[in-house]
Amino acid sequence: ESTVAILAQASPWFSSPAHRCAMGKGTKKVGICGKYGTRYGATLRKLVKKIEMQSKATYLCPFCGRTGVKREAGGIWKCRGCKKVMAGGCWTLATPAAVTVRATIHRLKKLQAEAK
Repeated sequence: ESTVAILAQASPWFSSPAHRCAMGKGTKKVGICGKYGTRYGATLRKLVKKIEMQSKATYLCPFCGRTGVKREAGGIWKCRGCKKVMAGGCWTLATPAAVTVRATIHRLKKLQAEAK
């Protein structure tokens, strides 16, 4: 007899098909920070979760338009499509300050073009 059949006879809990699934259910809330368990405190784990999700995400490439920019190292980002390497923020491709500067430059260029 198979091991499953023997265990099913011994325990009614094991005979249920719901308890014989191969994969776990994953995490409900903790996500990527499940690896830290109960250590370091909930607030710090939430902050780390936000940072790790940003750093492991893929971003839109400003050169080729493909969603394939991944973090290589702190502040170094590389597109998997066009192989361009670019500088950015440590955890995200564009920092909030960089987004503000880019928007300001775009607005000023637009005003300058309208003035001519």
